[in-house]
Amino acid sequence: MNQAVNITFPHNIRLTVKREDLLHPHISGNKFRKLKYNILRAKEEGRTTLLTFGGAFSNHIAATAAAGKEYGFEAVGIIRGEELVDKIVDNPTLAFAESCGMKFKFVSREQYRDKTDVAFIAALREEFGDFYLVPEGGTNALAVKGCEEILSAGDEQFTHVCCAVGTGGTISGLINSAGAGQRVLGFPALKGAALQEEIAIFAKNANWELVEEYHFGGYGKVTGELIAFMNDFFVETGILLDPVYTGKLFFGVIDMINKGIFPENSDILLIHTGGLQGIAGMNRELMRKKLPIIKT
Repeated sequence: MNQAVNITFPHNIRLTVKREDLLHPHISGNKFRKLKYNILRAKEEGRTTLLTFGGAFSNHIAATAAAGKEYGFEAVGIIRGEELVDKIVDNPTLAFAESCGMKFKFVSREQYRDKTDVAFIAALREEFGDFYLVPEGGTNALAVKGCEEILSAGDEQFTHVCCAVGTGGTISGLINSAGAGQRVLGFPALKGAALQEEIAIFAKNANWELVEEYHFGGYGKVTGELIAFMNDFFVETGILLDPVYTGKLFFGVIDMINKGIFPENSDILLIHTGGLQGIAGMNRELMRKKLPIIKT
């Protein structure tokens, strides 16, 4: 579903939001797309367990847990941070995942870096059986295939397609399915991430670039300016944004419009990739710091 943003912008520029956040109550946005073909493959292979990796407030952990419950899989989350083992009830993301039946293994940050190591994966198979492995963030070739389906008939009219970037799977799918005359812009949520090489693994075209000025300090970090923007945008449009990905994306695109970076008459499509489950955890942190919270 595409929703026009009824705000007047300079240079006759138009904004439209693809509401991928409305795909599913709990497996929303790009996580739905990334898991779709992985779940089909897991079923084809006769696997009964999904195992994946993520941090304390990971959208991917929440979505994989919900998908496991909905599609009849056991789900295992390898969680970064041993200190979280007795804090599940205080963490909205982990509490939700546990309510869906997900089992957790909490590992140190050092051990978490071994998430692609063959020996580490073999040890996990000894512990949890013959699981279907979904990478951190969900990005692999099947995830990119799912994200290639984000753009649909009628989206050819847009001059630019913009999305937030985490592990690079979503933008890779958009790059592959965008029209020849469309420019795909990715807004990384991580500071200094080596994403060019990751995206190049899956992207088939050269119609893209990364805009790296709007990470707000890095993954999961926010400022008062960002929160104020998100709240104002929600009041004005009714569209709720998340603080890790889409808030930074929308802030960046609108800032670039106001600075005259987009050409006159640009017709811009922003991909809302969901992630709204993370607001509860972020608001707890903001309240702890006695800062303004995200309105919902």
